[in-house]
Amino acid sequence: MSVQVLSAEFSSATTSMASMPAPLHVEVAFAGRSNVGKSTLLGALSSRKSLARVSKDPGRTRALVFFDVRARKPAAEPGGAPEEALLQFVDLPGYGYAKISKAEAAAWKPLIEGYLQTRATLRLVLVLVDIRRGPEQEERDLIEFLAQPAQVERPQPVAARVVATKLDKLSRHERKPALKKLKDELGVPVYGVSGESGEGLDQLWNVIFASAL
Repeated sequence: MSVQVLSAEFSSATTSMASMPAPLHVEVAFAGRSNVGKSTLLGALSSRKSLARVSKDPGRTRALVFFDVRARKPAAEPGGAPEEALLQFVDLPGYGYAKISKAEAAAWKPLIEGYLQTRATLRLVLVLVDIRRGPEQEERDLIEFLAQPAQVERPQPVAARVVATKLDKLSRHERKPALKKLKDELGVPVYGVSGESGEGLDQLWNVIFASAL
């Protein structure tokens, strides 16, 4: 991975709109169902495997978890200056848990939708989909929700991008048609990645930097 992560650490976790941290930096939210590889991707992007474990701590799996991330991107041209970004990664509660009630899952909806609609510093939402399973209704609903007008003024609309995880689980000839199918189904740009092998992380970081600068 060519992007250098200078620091990445847990900032805060919240289960209510009232206790949200102050909106200080550009935020990138990560959304996806359980077992999609979200924690693995967060650890791989931040070069901190321990960061991924934080989100799984008791009491945090059903909260919005904020991480402070400072990263440096190499100069685009020889002799140019590298780009730096100070970001907050926001791990949204996983959905699709089989072990919780529908009522419990529904309780997250106001928190997640409130954050997505009213957070002025939110610039990018990465919707994770297991490339082997494809999207389900939750992913389609989320992308449709993000296309609605926000309830807060922002410099630019929040961008929704699909991240196809576990790319390494498909053979080389299976990947391109699988990514195209996802893009055709969901109607937004799709990026294939593997948190295990690191494939696609540089391209995803380019997307993140583009939202931050």
